[in-house]
Amino acid sequence: MLLSGVGRLEMGPVARSLALLCLCSLGCCVPARTPQPTQVSLADVKKSRGDVPDVLPTSEVDPTNPASDFEISYNYVLSRLAGMDQAMHRLNVGHYTLDVGVDQLMERLSRMDDKMAELEDKIREVYQHSKNNRKETGRLEGCQKGLRVGYKCYLVYHSYEDYAGASKKCMERGGRMAMPRDRREQEALADYVKSLFRPGNRPVWLGVNDLAAEGVYIFDDGTPVSYFQWRRHFLSGQPDGGKHENCVAMASDDGDWWDHYCDRTMNYMCEFDDRVAL
Repeated sequence: MLLSGVGRLEMGPVARSLALLCLCSLGCCVPARTPQPTQVSLADVKKSRGDVPDVLPTSEVDPTNPASDFEISYNYVLSRLAGMDQAMHRLNVGHYTLDVGVDQLMERLSRMDDKMAELEDKIREVYQHSKNNRKETGRLEGCQKGLRVGYKCYLVYHSYEDYAGASKKCMERGGRMAMPRDRREQEALADYVKSLFRPGNRPVWLGVNDLAAEGVYIFDDGTPVSYFQWRRHFLSGQPDGGKHENCVAMASDDGDWWDHYCDRTMNYMCEFDDRVAL
């Protein structure tokens, strides 16, 4: 009520001052422009009161701070590079160790190759001695168990071979297939074969063939045949095989020669040089 009445009065400066003073004393004084309090941080307040030192300790890195994310990534990359460097160092050490091992292995292999070469030479030498011993053994066996005719020895082997196999076996034993070169040798061999297979008839390979040229017979050592003992009979005269039967065998019943297929298997006779007689 008083305020409304006062508001209608025309007051001077002194009156207005008194009125404001009265209103403030009654609790109704509200300043028209109240200044907004400034925001003061807790650290500033403590600092103004002397609760904290002038230099504050550094706070922990805020993970949401972009600068801290960069530092974390940078430190991670550095740690990874350091790990890669260590791995590369270990790899280089491993490569060096491997190179040393390879060099040592190559050196050992080189020494082993030298030893293998020496061993191969010894094996060849032993093999050659074995061949020579086998030949000498075969020759001695042929002359002790077989038939001596002049400066030669003949032995029939009771195992089945074709012509080529029989020739090889005779050579391995230090001889060659039997090659009767005249009537004397032919008759001696015929009697010898008859005594082994009587009363049957078992053909025995001789060292005679016409493999090089049809009708041109040579011995197994390549020399020409000058004496023949072909079977002469009006029903089965020899040779009658033409180009198909090119190897010669001796019949055990009469000693005559027959031509046969060279791949036929039969007993064979080898001849050896009689060194005792020589």
